[in-house]
Amino acid sequence: LASGLPYLDPSEKEDGKFATGVNFAVAGSTALSNEALKAMNITNPSTNSSLNVQVEWMTSHFNSVCHTKEACHKMLKKSLFLVGEIGGNDFNYAFAGGKTIDGLMNLVPDVVRSIRAAVIRAINFGATRIIVPGNFPIGCIPVYLSNFHTNDTAAYDENHCVRGLNDFAQFYNKALQESIVKLKKLYPHIAIVYGDYYNAYLSLLSNARKLGFDVNSLQKACCGVGEPYNFNAGKICGTPEAKVCPNPDKYLSWDGIHSTQQAYKYMAGYLLHSIIPQLHCHGA
Repeated sequence: LASGLPYLDPSEKEDGKFATGVNFAVAGSTALSNEALKAMNITNPSTNSSLNVQVEWMTSHFNSVCHTKEACHKMLKKSLFLVGEIGGNDFNYAFAGGKTIDGLMNLVPDVVRSIRAAVIRAINFGATRIIVPGNFPIGCIPVYLSNFHTNDTAAYDENHCVRGLNDFAQFYNKALQESIVKLKKLYPHIAIVYGDYYNAYLSLLSNARKLGFDVNSLQKACCGVGEPYNFNAGKICGTPEAKVCPNPDKYLSWDGIHSTQQAYKYMAGYLLHSIIPQLHCHGA
């Protein structure tokens, strides 16, 4: 909306209006296919529409609206592609299934390769500006804080986040950034920009008081139930037991998994300030 564009219709909407863009995303989707995840004993309970499925939808859509490679390149030369955030759910489902942090290190290269392949597919269709977001500091999110809660104070960092989980998120983000650097060398005329969701979220923690958030509730969900993070996986927001806080704008987390609109607003501002200069939009 900051760009003056409306929300994008999903590509599978029969009467969708795609003149200003199209959305191929699916809630709960993963970077890796369900088959690949199952081979590692990881189950996606939400959807079969992984990143590759979404890329195939993109391919079908472009083939139907621009028909030739030249026409697609002309149509898309001023477009902006957002590839993700994707990959976080691969790790979410793995952790939910009992995988350890050390055990998930080997999953990172596969997730990064899948995202890289999607970026290349977009470039081949004519994308010239692509944003590839990384993962959040998951150790600061109530669902993870609840699942990994411990009385060992050394397990937490200065923001009261689970240190090992944030280290893992940084490990993944570094691998993704290294892949982006390599892609930029392969495609020097394409603006491929990393979306730093990790530090965007940390900026909320660092500036919480100034931004108007309740500093005593930074690790708590607004909508939920249970101590100490107002989150219970068996009684999530929307169930009768879950209660909503009186002022969601004072909270970073809405339901223990997703952020509040106020948190997203400030993160979007942080990201736009960082990303827009790298897209080289002026004079395009």
